[in-house]
Amino acid sequence: MNLKEIERVVGMIQTHIFRNSNAYSTGILRSHFRGSGLQFREHQVYVPGDDVRFIDWKLSARSSNVYVKTFEEERNVEIVVFLDLSHTLFYGYLHTSKLQAIIEIIALLYLLAGETHDLIRVIIWGNKTLSLPPKKGKEGLTLFISTLEKLGLLDEKASVKIRQNGSINSHSEVTKIAQVKSFLARRKEVIYLGDLSLIENKETWSKILDKKNMHCFRIYSPVDKNTHLPYLYKIKNPMTGKSLVGDLKGESQESFFIKQRYKEIGVHERYLEKFIKDLV
Repeated sequence: MNLKEIERVVGMIQTHIFRNSNAYSTGILRSHFRGSGLQFREHQVYVPGDDVRFIDWKLSARSSNVYVKTFEEERNVEIVVFLDLSHTLFYGYLHTSKLQAIIEIIALLYLLAGETHDLIRVIIWGNKTLSLPPKKGKEGLTLFISTLEKLGLLDEKASVKIRQNGSINSHSEVTKIAQVKSFLARRKEVIYLGDLSLIENKETWSKILDKKNMHCFRIYSPVDKNTHLPYLYKIKNPMTGKSLVGDLKGESQESFFIKQRYKEIGVHERYLEKFIKDLV
Protein backbone atom coordinates (compact mmCIF):
# COMPACT_ATOMS: atom_id res chain seq x y z
CA MET A 1 0.00 0.00 0.00
CA ASN A 2 1.63 3.30 -1.08
CA LEU A 3 1.24 6.65 0.65
CA LYS A 4 -1.65 7.79 -1.55
CA GLU A 5 -3.44 4.53 -0.91
CA ILE A 6 -2.87 4.90 2.83
CA GLU A 7 -4.30 8.43 2.73
CA ARG A 8 -7.34 7.08 0.88
CA VAL A 9 -7.81 4.41 3.54
CA VAL A 10 -7.45 7.00 6.32
CA GLY A 11 -10.17 9.04 4.63
CA MET A 12 -12.43 5.98 4.50
CA ILE A 13 -11.89 5.27 8.19
CA GLN A 14 -12.43 8.90 9.14
CA THR A 15 -15.71 9.00 7.20
CA HIS A 16 -16.82 5.73 8.79
CA ILE A 17 -16.08 7.02 12.30
CA PHE A 18 -17.93 10.27 11.82
CA ARG A 19 -20.90 8.38 10.39
CA ASN A 20 -21.06 5.81 13.18
CA SER A 21 -20.23 7.86 16.26
CA ASN A 22 -22.62 10.63 17.23
CA ALA A 23 -20.52 11.03 20.39
CA TYR A 24 -17.67 12.73 18.54
CA SER A 25 -16.69 15.87 20.41
CA THR A 26 -13.60 18.02 20.07
CA GLY A 27 -13.41 18.45 23.83
CA ILE A 28 -13.94 14.87 24.89
CA LEU A 29 -10.30 14.10 25.73
CA ARG A 30 -9.66 17.46 27.31
CA SER A 31 -12.72 17.19 29.57
CA HIS A 32 -11.61 13.77 30.83
CA PHE A 33 -7.83 13.98 31.06
CA ARG A 34 -7.34 17.56 32.21
CA GLY A 35 -9.00 20.18 34.38
CA SER A 36 -9.56 23.83 33.62
CA GLY A 37 -6.46 24.16 31.49
CA LEU A 38 -4.61 26.05 34.24
CA GLN A 39 -2.67 24.54 37.12
CA PHE A 40 -2.02 26.37 40.40
CA ARG A 41 1.67 27.17 40.89
CA GLU A 42 2.14 29.36 43.98
CA HIS A 43 1.06 32.44 45.93
CA GLN A 44 2.80 35.77 45.41
CA VAL A 45 2.46 39.11 47.18
CA TYR A 46 0.14 41.39 45.24
CA VAL A 47 1.74 44.24 43.31
CA PRO A 48 -0.09 46.94 41.33
CA GLY A 49 -0.99 45.58 37.94
CA ASP A 50 -1.75 42.01 39.09
CA ASP A 51 -5.16 40.66 38.13
CA VAL A 52 -7.44 41.28 41.12
CA ARG A 53 -9.55 38.27 40.12
CA PHE A 54 -6.77 36.02 41.41
CA ILE A 55 -6.49 37.56 44.88
CA ASP A 56 -6.72 34.87 47.56
CA TRP A 57 -8.92 36.72 50.04
CA LYS A 58 -8.85 33.97 52.68
CA LEU A 59 -5.06 33.84 52.80
CA SER A 60 -4.78 37.63 52.68
CA ALA A 61 -7.16 37.98 55.64
CA ARG A 62 -4.82 35.86 57.76
CA SER A 63 -1.70 37.87 56.98
CA SER A 64 -0.47 41.43 56.68
CA ASN A 65 -0.04 41.17 52.90
CA VAL A 66 -2.39 40.69 49.99
CA TYR A 67 -1.66 37.50 48.03
CA VAL A 68 -2.58 36.47 44.51
CA LYS A 69 -2.65 32.98 43.03
CA THR A 70 -0.36 32.32 40.08
CA PHE A 71 -0.97 29.62 37.53
CA GLU A 72 0.80 27.80 34.75
CA GLU A 73 -0.83 26.32 31.69
CA GLU A 74 -1.16 22.56 31.75
CA ARG A 75 0.89 20.68 29.20
CA ASN A 76 -0.74 18.62 26.53
CA VAL A 77 -1.58 15.09 27.63
CA GLU A 78 0.21 12.07 26.15
CA ILE A 79 -2.07 9.04 26.00
CA VAL A 80 -0.33 5.66 25.68
CA VAL A 81 -2.44 2.97 24.00
CA PHE A 82 -1.42 -0.68 24.26
CA LEU A 83 -2.79 -2.91 21.48
CA ASP A 84 -2.55 -6.52 22.69
CA LEU A 85 -2.63 -8.71 19.57
CA SER A 86 -3.96 -12.27 19.77
CA HIS A 87 -5.52 -14.73 17.35
CA THR A 88 -8.84 -14.46 19.16
CA LEU A 89 -9.08 -10.81 18.08
CA PHE A 90 -9.87 -12.04 14.56
CA TYR A 91 -13.20 -13.43 15.77
CA GLY A 92 -16.15 -11.10 16.01
CA TYR A 93 -19.75 -10.54 15.04
CA LEU A 94 -21.11 -10.58 11.48
CA HIS A 95 -18.44 -8.74 9.44
CA THR A 96 -16.75 -6.92 12.33
CA SER A 97 -13.85 -8.56 14.14
CA LYS A 98 -12.63 -7.51 17.56
CA LEU A 99 -9.43 -6.24 15.97
CA GLN A 100 -11.40 -4.11 13.50
CA ALA A 101 -13.26 -2.49 16.39
CA ILE A 102 -9.99 -1.79 18.23
CA ILE A 103 -8.43 -0.24 15.12
CA GLU A 104 -11.40 2.10 14.74
CA ILE A 105 -11.25 3.05 18.42
CA ILE A 106 -7.57 3.97 18.09
CA ALA A 107 -8.34 5.90 14.92
CA LEU A 108 -10.99 7.83 16.83
CA LEU A 109 -8.45 8.67 19.55
CA TYR A 110 -6.03 10.03 16.94
CA LEU A 111 -8.74 12.22 15.41
CA LEU A 112 -9.89 13.52 18.79
CA ALA A 113 -6.29 14.28 19.78
CA GLY A 114 -5.92 16.28 16.58
CA GLU A 115 -8.59 18.64 17.89
CA THR A 116 -7.37 18.83 21.50
CA HIS A 117 -3.66 19.01 20.54
CA ASP A 118 -2.86 16.03 22.73
CA LEU A 119 -0.64 13.16 21.61
CA ILE A 120 -1.34 9.45 21.09
CA ARG A 121 1.46 6.91 21.44
CA VAL A 122 0.42 3.43 20.23
CA ILE A 123 2.40 0.42 21.40
CA ILE A 124 1.63 -2.83 19.59
CA TRP A 125 2.35 -6.10 21.37
CA GLY A 126 3.07 -8.59 18.59
CA ASN A 127 6.04 -10.84 17.97
CA LYS A 128 8.03 -7.78 18.96
CA THR A 129 7.16 -4.46 20.55
CA LEU A 130 6.32 -1.75 18.05
CA SER A 131 6.24 1.67 19.67
CA LEU A 132 4.88 4.36 17.37
CA PRO A 133 6.07 7.90 18.12
CA PRO A 134 3.53 10.26 19.72
CA LYS A 135 1.31 11.73 17.02
CA LYS A 136 -2.11 13.28 16.62
CA GLY A 137 -4.76 13.74 13.99
CA LYS A 138 -4.46 12.50 10.45
CA GLU A 139 -0.68 12.28 10.63
CA GLY A 140 -0.83 9.80 13.49
CA LEU A 141 -3.65 7.83 11.90
CA THR A 142 -1.72 7.53 8.63
CA LEU A 143 1.32 6.17 10.48
CA PHE A 144 -0.85 3.72 12.42
CA ILE A 145 -2.61 2.36 9.32
CA SER A 146 0.70 2.09 7.46
CA THR A 147 2.18 0.08 10.35
CA LEU A 148 -0.77 -2.32 10.42
CA GLU A 149 -0.46 -2.80 6.67
CA LYS A 150 3.25 -3.63 7.01
CA LEU A 151 2.38 -6.17 9.71
CA GLY A 152 -0.03 -7.85 7.27
CA LEU A 153 -3.07 -7.13 9.44
CA LEU A 154 -4.98 -4.94 6.97
CA ASP A 155 -5.85 -5.30 3.30
CA GLU A 156 -6.16 -2.52 0.71
CA LYS A 157 -9.70 -1.68 1.89
CA ALA A 158 -8.62 -1.22 5.52
CA SER A 159 -10.32 -4.47 6.47
CA VAL A 160 -8.66 -6.92 8.82
CA LYS A 161 -7.04 -9.91 7.15
CA ILE A 162 -8.60 -12.86 8.92
CA ARG A 163 -6.01 -15.44 7.91
CA GLN A 164 -2.83 -15.18 9.95
CA ASN A 165 -0.08 -17.78 9.91
CA GLY A 166 1.96 -18.64 12.98
CA SER A 167 2.23 -16.75 16.25
CA ILE A 168 1.40 -13.04 16.27
CA ASN A 169 2.22 -12.29 19.93
CA SER A 170 5.28 -13.71 21.65
CA HIS A 171 5.41 -11.25 24.56
CA SER A 172 5.58 -12.60 28.08
CA GLU A 173 3.08 -11.29 30.56
CA VAL A 174 5.93 -10.09 32.78
CA THR A 175 7.21 -7.88 29.94
CA LYS A 176 3.75 -6.42 29.30
CA ILE A 177 3.20 -5.60 32.97
CA ALA A 178 6.62 -3.95 33.22
CA GLN A 179 5.94 -1.75 30.19
CA VAL A 180 2.54 -0.66 31.50
CA LYS A 181 3.96 0.12 34.94
CA SER A 182 6.77 2.20 33.44
CA PHE A 183 4.32 4.55 31.72
CA LEU A 184 2.02 4.70 34.75
CA ALA A 185 5.02 5.71 36.88
CA ARG A 186 5.70 8.54 34.43
CA ARG A 187 2.10 9.68 34.94
CA LYS A 188 1.01 8.97 31.39
CA GLU A 189 -2.62 8.18 30.69
CA VAL A 190 -2.59 4.49 29.73
CA ILE A 191 -5.28 2.66 27.77
CA TYR A 192 -5.26 -1.14 27.26
CA LEU A 193 -7.20 -2.51 24.27
CA GLY A 194 -7.55 -6.25 23.74
CA ASP A 195 -9.71 -9.23 24.68
CA LEU A 196 -7.54 -10.32 27.65
CA SER A 197 -7.22 -13.81 26.16
CA LEU A 198 -3.49 -13.85 26.98
CA ILE A 199 -3.89 -12.50 30.52
CA GLU A 200 -3.16 -14.98 33.32
CA ASN A 201 -1.88 -12.95 36.28
CA LYS A 202 -5.21 -11.40 37.24
CA GLU A 203 -3.99 -10.38 40.70
CA THR A 204 -1.23 -8.13 39.36
CA TRP A 205 -3.43 -6.65 36.64
CA SER A 206 -6.11 -5.98 39.25
CA LYS A 207 -3.63 -3.89 41.24
CA ILE A 208 -2.64 -1.99 38.10
CA LEU A 209 -6.29 -1.11 37.51
CA ASP A 210 -6.34 0.72 40.84
CA LYS A 211 -4.15 3.42 39.28
CA LYS A 212 -6.21 6.47 38.39
CA ASN A 213 -4.39 6.92 35.06
CA MET A 214 -4.99 3.31 33.91
CA HIS A 215 -7.95 2.49 31.66
CA CYS A 216 -8.60 -1.09 30.53
CA PHE A 217 -11.06 -1.99 27.78
CA ARG A 218 -11.84 -5.60 26.99
CA ILE A 219 -13.29 -5.92 23.49
CA TYR A 220 -15.45 -9.03 23.22
CA SER A 221 -17.80 -10.79 20.80
CA PRO A 222 -21.14 -12.48 21.63
CA VAL A 223 -19.42 -15.88 21.42
CA ASP A 224 -17.14 -14.82 24.30
CA LYS A 225 -20.12 -14.34 26.56
CA ASN A 226 -22.64 -16.98 25.65
CA THR A 227 -25.06 -17.55 28.53
CA HIS A 228 -27.70 -19.57 26.68
CA LEU A 229 -28.10 -23.26 25.98
CA PRO A 230 -25.38 -25.06 24.00
CA TYR A 231 -25.44 -24.32 20.29
CA LEU A 232 -23.32 -24.86 17.20
CA TYR A 233 -21.37 -22.00 15.71
CA LYS A 234 -19.29 -21.64 12.56
CA ILE A 235 -16.07 -19.62 12.39
CA LYS A 236 -12.88 -19.39 10.37
CA ASN A 237 -9.58 -20.46 11.87
CA PRO A 238 -7.21 -17.41 11.73
CA MET A 239 -4.23 -19.74 11.30
CA THR A 240 -5.46 -21.72 8.30
CA GLY A 241 -8.51 -19.88 6.97
CA LYS A 242 -10.56 -23.10 7.17
CA SER A 243 -14.13 -23.11 8.48
CA LEU A 244 -14.75 -24.71 11.85
CA VAL A 245 -17.93 -25.82 13.56
CA GLY A 246 -17.89 -25.86 17.35
CA ASP A 247 -20.23 -26.64 20.20
CA LEU A 248 -20.29 -23.74 22.65
CA LYS A 249 -21.45 -24.64 26.13
CA GLY A 250 -23.87 -22.37 27.93
CA GLU A 251 -21.65 -21.12 30.72
CA SER A 252 -22.25 -17.76 32.29
CA GLN A 253 -19.18 -15.48 32.29
CA GLU A 254 -18.75 -12.72 34.82
CA SER A 255 -16.69 -9.62 34.12
CA PHE A 256 -12.97 -10.31 34.01
CA PHE A 257 -12.41 -7.58 36.61
CA ILE A 258 -14.76 -5.62 38.82
CA LYS A 259 -13.01 -2.29 38.74
CA GLN A 260 -14.03 1.29 38.06
CA ARG A 261 -11.45 1.70 35.30
CA TYR A 262 -12.22 -1.62 33.64
CA LYS A 263 -14.87 -1.68 30.92
CA GLU A 264 -16.16 -4.29 28.48
CA ILE A 265 -17.31 -3.37 24.98
CA GLY A 266 -18.98 -5.77 22.54
CA VAL A 267 -18.36 -5.65 18.80
CA HIS A 268 -22.11 -6.13 18.33
CA GLU A 269 -22.72 -2.79 20.10
CA ARG A 270 -22.15 0.77 18.89
CA TYR A 271 -18.64 0.34 20.18
CA LEU A 272 -17.27 3.77 19.25
CA GLU A 273 -19.96 5.58 21.18
CA LYS A 274 -19.73 3.15 24.08
CA PHE A 275 -15.96 3.63 24.25
CA ILE A 276 -16.36 7.39 24.57
CA LYS A 277 -19.11 7.08 27.19
CA ASP A 278 -17.10 4.56 29.23
CA LEU A 279 -13.95 6.67 28.93
CA VAL A 280 -15.53 9.79 30.36
